[in-house]
Amino acid sequence: MPYHEFECSKCIPERKKHAVVKGPGETLADALPLGYLNTIPGTISERGCAYCGAKHVIGTPMKDVIHMSHGPVGCTYDTWQTKRYISDNDNFQLKYTYATDMKEKHIVFGAEKLLKQNIIEAFKAFPNIKRMTLYQTCASALIGDDINAIADEVMEELPDVDIFVCNSPGFGGPSQSGGHHKINIAWINQKVGNVEPKITSDYVINYVGEYNIQGDQEVMVDYFKRMGIQVLSTFTGNGSYDDLRAMHRAHLNVLECARSAEYICNELRQRYGTPRLDIDGFGFEPLSASLRKVAMFFGIEERAEAIIAEETARWKPELDWYKERLKGKRVCLWPGGSKLWHWAHVIHAEMGVDVVSVYTKFGHQGDMEKGIARCEEGALAIDDPNELEGLEAMYNLKPDVIFTGKRPGEVAKKIRVPYLNAHAYHNGPYKGFEGWVRFARDIYNAIYSPIHKLAYLDISKDEIATDKGFETRQMLSDTNLSPEITASTDLRQYTGKFDSVSDLRSKTYSSFPPAQPKLSVV
Repeated sequence: MPYHEFECSKCIPERKKHAVVKGPGETLADALPLGYLNTIPGTISERGCAYCGAKHVIGTPMKDVIHMSHGPVGCTYDTWQTKRYISDNDNFQLKYTYATDMKEKHIVFGAEKLLKQNIIEAFKAFPNIKRMTLYQTCASALIGDDINAIADEVMEELPDVDIFVCNSPGFGGPSQSGGHHKINIAWINQKVGNVEPKITSDYVINYVGEYNIQGDQEVMVDYFKRMGIQVLSTFTGNGSYDDLRAMHRAHLNVLECARSAEYICNELRQRYGTPRLDIDGFGFEPLSASLRKVAMFFGIEERAEAIIAEETARWKPELDWYKERLKGKRVCLWPGGSKLWHWAHVIHAEMGVDVVSVYTKFGHQGDMEKGIARCEEGALAIDDPNELEGLEAMYNLKPDVIFTGKRPGEVAKKIRVPYLNAHAYHNGPYKGFEGWVRFARDIYNAIYSPIHKLAYLDISKDEIATDKGFETRQMLSDTNLSPEITASTDLRQYTGKFDSVSDLRSKTYSSFPPAQPKLSVV
């Protein structure tokens, strides 16, 4: 077995089976790390809990809802505003977060009275919002507060409101994925089938596992509308609480993120006979194939082909421009779950970059199987790495850029590796034909940015030079660039002059530790 043992984790021998290197000709049976297991004590995992998976990933994107956490304020604060789940409800769900703010005394004496008081106060503070999701945390679950009973009491006293209860304490699974399952099943058990929708098309779908990160959902819904398809509900990006109660009337469930939402699709198929079709909105070829599949289900293939032809003609030349300049650049693909395999092959095929490592914080074995199968030979695959393992991997692999979340991304910047936010994006949306070009542009900007090159200057011992220009000006002069470059300058004309950035980065890696010496000033 091609297990990879990190030097920093030799004191935790169990971690050896959580990382593998994809060797030549090896099958998934030879190169699959252990995954979706309880965190090994002492590894200081960065992955989220089941509560986070329920509230932060799936619940919060619902736009017309008060999202109330019954627990300490830190739980709701940690799951607030870290992803850009935008909505056409003036981003109500992003502006506010709610918690009962349990204290020690509530642990001793119970907090059901506190919960009811907070629910009523929240509805009074926002009289136009009549819907609420109520999330249980570890603290309220451990003391046995009956949040279902409290929700029923409030709905009886306030008949115009409706409350959804999600019993999703943090310990409810080994990672966020446990929370995904809980909220999926709770929603279909409690709410689906309670509202009858208005059907306006012969082709009706639920768009499932889509969270509208920086407008991803709007891009895809536009394609569906151009094909004459009614999107009954989106689970849950920019989704309306009552629309999601009508999911049972769709003709087809179109599933984007299988890791977070396949559970509700499978239940809808079993209970209501609704078929499930998995799609991929990232990349020209996967997106084209996805639009064709949806169109074939309804027998409207020509509508999909017209969209594909139009969008490809408009955006493919720009994608090719970036591909030519990104060929051979080394990428660590370190997202949360499904983007591991959504992106692994297509960024290599359509952007020319080489994926040298993949990892997932909360994915299942299936995510690793698909991710490893789609990345290049020699790639390092890691399940639930900690900060030290991530640093060691970057030192050894010397990537030009990593795609990951904010926490590991900030760690990468400390050792002068640029990163793109794989969870909330830098300048999204990334779905759709135009979005894929936007993603390529962000990769290009991260790798070739002259601003990032400033990180290689060690100014800790600089004297204040009163008779010379800024060191920045000198640095730009060294690369034969005009010091008048501004944020509005088209950097494409300077592409060839930035080739030295990768070389400089290689020298920088080999110099850690100690710190990189500063560039000399002439």
